[in-house]
Amino acid sequence: VTIEAQASGTSLAKVSSAESSPGGHGLEDKGTGIWSLTAWVSEVQAFEARAVRAQARASHPKATPVTGAGAAPVLKQRFLPEKVQVPEETSEVLITRPFWSKKAEYLLVQMGYTMRPSSLWSFCYLWLHSGGGIFFIMYICLLFLVGIPLLFLEMAAGQRMHQGNIGVWKVISPWIGGVGYTSFMVCFVNGLFLNVITAWILFYLSQSFQYPVPWEKCPLLENASGFDPECARTTPSLYFWYRMTLKASDSIEEDGPPVFSLILPLFVSLCLLGAFTLSGLKWTGKVMSVLVSTSGLIMLCFVVRSIMLEGALFGLHYMTIVKISAIYNVNVWRGAGNQVLCSLGLGFGSIVAIASHAKSSNSCLSDAVIVALANLVSMMLVTPFIFSILGFWATQLTHRCNEKNIETLLKLVNMGILPPEAQPPQNLIGNPTSIFTSWFNSLSNPIKKEVLSHVPECNLEEQFLKIKESTNFAFLAFIEAVSFIPGSVFWSFLFFLMLLNLEISTMIGIMQGIISSLQDIFISVQKYTKLFTVVVLVLMFLCGLFFTRPSGSYYIRLLTDYWTVLPIIIVLIFENLAVKWAGEASSFFADAASLWGHPVSSIIRWLWSCLIPVVLLALSVSTIFQLSLKNVTYLAWDSSTVSRPPQTPDLHTEW
Repeated sequence: VTIEAQASGTSLAKVSSAESSPGGHGLEDKGTGIWSLTAWVSEVQAFEARAVRAQARASHPKATPVTGAGAAPVLKQRFLPEKVQVPEETSEVLITRPFWSKKAEYLLVQMGYTMRPSSLWSFCYLWLHSGGGIFFIMYICLLFLVGIPLLFLEMAAGQRMHQGNIGVWKVISPWIGGVGYTSFMVCFVNGLFLNVITAWILFYLSQSFQYPVPWEKCPLLENASGFDPECARTTPSLYFWYRMTLKASDSIEEDGPPVFSLILPLFVSLCLLGAFTLSGLKWTGKVMSVLVSTSGLIMLCFVVRSIMLEGALFGLHYMTIVKISAIYNVNVWRGAGNQVLCSLGLGFGSIVAIASHAKSSNSCLSDAVIVALANLVSMMLVTPFIFSILGFWATQLTHRCNEKNIETLLKLVNMGILPPEAQPPQNLIGNPTSIFTSWFNSLSNPIKKEVLSHVPECNLEEQFLKIKESTNFAFLAFIEAVSFIPGSVFWSFLFFLMLLNLEISTMIGIMQGIISSLQDIFISVQKYTKLFTVVVLVLMFLCGLFFTRPSGSYYIRLLTDYWTVLPIIIVLIFENLAVKWAGEASSFFADAASLWGHPVSSIIRWLWSCLIPVVLLALSVSTIFQLSLKNVTYLAWDSSTVSRPPQTPDLHTEW
């Protein structure tokens, strides 16, 4: 046995490999699936002290060689359960692992990882379309009964074993090691397209310094004879998104090279990620402190500004709606459960990797509660902001719709197609919607029918309820709404800066999960962490180019809608079962009790053993059933369409 120890500030993570021999089973008891290192990790602090004293007595400054015959009894007596037999031919190496310098930085990293923009938007969307306030009550129930216990589970596993996601589950139970590889693949693929989303934000951020912003008006043709007809058929923000940013193809089957204007932002996003992670945990913790605090401050500014906008009260009204009947809807419960898992970032392995650098004395349960409540507060903070902005957005679009209707009606009256009684008021200063609605209601029924046969009815409520689940819709609606606000350049810059901070915070957590998992597989690269991180970033850049192609956004939509959720649920089911069986066979619950400060109550044991497996199984079955009922579709830009209604440029295309 070779033992390496350092002073406080590092932890000792164990990596073992047993030589195959007749009757040898390694360090785990494969017959029972016992977590054979539980007692060893539960006294890691005392072991560090003894290791340091042993190092001081050793002749070599960093390592003390001990014969296998003399080391096995000591490890068996002090750190391993009595029933576990240690093979004679065993090679063990204790590898140093740095700690977070401050607990506050550790918690901020966990918080920043969970505050992803897509989760914040989906929470508001589900609130609006899944029962209003009753959805929030259902979400709170599942958060405390399922989300926090699972968050506690992943934090406890990473903190006690001081390894990444792959190594943790291999040690807890050998048969469950595949769960670590599965969650690593989900984490890696999500990291690829999240980097591309960061590149989109950087591209918009670079364009937001112009006045007016380029997505506020349609571009002129080269000969300046008029606006681009393709932009005139839709809205400036949609045109800029699909044609100028993505250069989107008409279908997913159309291939093409990566969009050149997105390659540089993608490279910059990975450079930022590398700059924030290469210098170690101390620098990463400080960066996350700035990113999270800045994001929260910008959110507060937007909340104050948004509630002062026209139409904000109309949007906030929908926050107060409560549909009691939604409590009997299985789809609402499924949406609330999936939202809990996705908003906390469970199953990706990042929480385990971040917690593996936490000191063993941390109270995991209190950490889990703090992170979950911080995530809930962030969603409650951003919800009134989103509803206010969407109310303002719907109001402005309704105003523009009424203004266009008046222009059309004036032309029809002048051409004699409509009678003079159908001539609308020309002065719409103040509130165009209110003025037009009052005039329209004063008409006789025959004139009303004749007017509606030529122009569409501009209904504020219908416009507001056109909100779609797609994160692309949220992105486009917000940048369009911000362009209506006075001082649009300033607010656009703040909006994209907030999105950039949130995405980078999430990606830092994703990178922790990727690097730690790969180091579990390739032990030798732990000596060259910085170089290995650069190699991973280069690989992610090359793979991410796939999503910068003209059809790349369609693949991102398919992955987020049909691929991510189900693997996460399956990973969590096996994680929970592994810990349940390990706890029954040995002492996981007793070991987890030391992370809390007092014995784990029967409620936590019952949640891990009974309720959570049932809930996760129900979520997986309902998700599979729902996916099987509908065709796999995506929203595609169709440049050949001659005309399309405002704000509905996307056509459903089956794939």
